[in-house]
Amino acid sequence: MPRLARAADVEAARLSLAADVRYYLTQTPRQLPSSGLYDALGSALFDAICELPWYPVTRAERRLIATHRADIFAAADHPQGLIELGGGNGEKLRLLLGEPDDPVARGVRRIDLVDVSPSALAAALRLVSEGRDVRVVTHASRYEDGLVRATATRGRTDRCAVLFLGSNIGNFDPPAASAFLFMVRAALKPGDCLIVGADLVKPAPVLRDAYDDPLGLTAAFNKNLLVHLNRDLGATFDIGGFDHRAVWNAQDSRVEMHLVSRRRQRVDIPASGLSIELAAGEIIWTESSYKYSVPQFTTLLTGAGFSVARHFVDDEGQFLLVVARA
Repeated sequence: MPRLARAADVEAARLSLAADVRYYLTQTPRQLPSSGLYDALGSALFDAICELPWYPVTRAERRLIATHRADIFAAADHPQGLIELGGGNGEKLRLLLGEPDDPVARGVRRIDLVDVSPSALAAALRLVSEGRDVRVVTHASRYEDGLVRATATRGRTDRCAVLFLGSNIGNFDPPAASAFLFMVRAALKPGDCLIVGADLVKPAPVLRDAYDDPLGLTAAFNKNLLVHLNRDLGATFDIGGFDHRAVWNAQDSRVEMHLVSRRRQRVDIPASGLSIELAAGEIIWTESSYKYSVPQFTTLLTGAGFSVARHFVDDEGQFLLVVARA
């Protein structure tokens, strides 16, 4: 039977967010943890962004999964356990699994869902477990904690695949991405797999429109981080006092999302024990999204102790999906 996120997990996530906010807002330049973007409203806004014509990445990934799902399971040696990290509403995992009676995923007996958003976990739980004879467990936590919990209770002989879909790996800078992959590798047994997606480098105008769309959904998604902190941490951010800015940093191969203070202002964050003064024009860096070439990404994986079993790129060169063996 599926298990819902515990209240203790939710409170632990809130306290972790408060600690992260205190740490990142005292950096130069000031930053906020990108995990804070994904509260219930943020998750819904991101789902809407994925449907925009200016954000083709999700559609490219869906096409890859739908076309190659049998090849993906075969390359992963038909695992009995799946652990999805940061899977949001579960739509991509549901697409990978297929219909409940589909033989491609028939061997899957347990699914662990790990996400910081309780609302996303609830949606994924409903979508993935519907009509399926499989145990589904949710973990409202960061990737590391959820992965440790999920792997601690796996069967001794079960093969396992960790799913890290979307372009989530792009939210880590290269050293952090390498450390994350080493962490995943350490949690896996030889023969287990990582199924991971990465956004590929595209022309600068395409990237700018994806992260600063004409409808303003990405701006709302970015500013909602402040709404989240006001609600859950008692912060006093004036939402109208900030502008959204997205910048393509070609040298570091990343899109940067910033919130720019419109004026000099003071912000209190009681749960973080913090008060800050922002100058007019000062930025708060909220997210980075790194873009890769295929050789760069496969080198990153092999350096962390994985071997590439298969990789798939969509016809338009938007997205890369890799099955990597531990």
